[in-house]
Amino acid sequence: MSILLREYYGNNRLSARQILGDPVLFLAFGFGSGLSRFMPGTFGTAAGIPLYLLLAQTGSVVYAVVTMAAIVAGVAICGRAAHKLGVHDFGGIVWDEVAGFLVTMLGVSLSWQSLLAGFALFRLFDILKPWPIKWLDRQVDGGLGIMLDDVAAGGVACLILHYWF
Repeated sequence: MSILLREYYGNNRLSARQILGDPVLFLAFGFGSGLSRFMPGTFGTAAGIPLYLLLAQTGSVVYAVVTMAAIVAGVAICGRAAHKLGVHDFGGIVWDEVAGFLVTMLGVSLSWQSLLAGFALFRLFDILKPWPIKWLDRQVDGGLGIMLDDVAAGGVACLILHYWF
């Protein structure tokens, strides 16, 4: 057993190999970043940075379409992953962080300052879950519930970034 990885994940006791070998779980675990024993949400958000940097080069329409696709697909991805793991919102499911970070950076000019601020603001709102984010997290079930609080956290962080940058 590693100090960085768990031996098994979820109530159904899936191994890291099983997660990485299953396309749905691979995406749900943020390309493997959610396998971390410590701060999987932070690692999941970090896994969204290369995707953001790639999309930031494409223009606002492509960025918005891919972000919306990540959210819509994320409802199914996170819901199916929760079912496979046997846990509603297992910490290693971090596709919601990837999508939430993309929402955070929507329409924000690319700079190292905006990237750092966006990362910090998104993590702050995702961890603290102020109202109405906490309400969404507690009231909405399934894949939609897993996704919605992170999309809301990303939306609040995005509004703040647009004010700053």
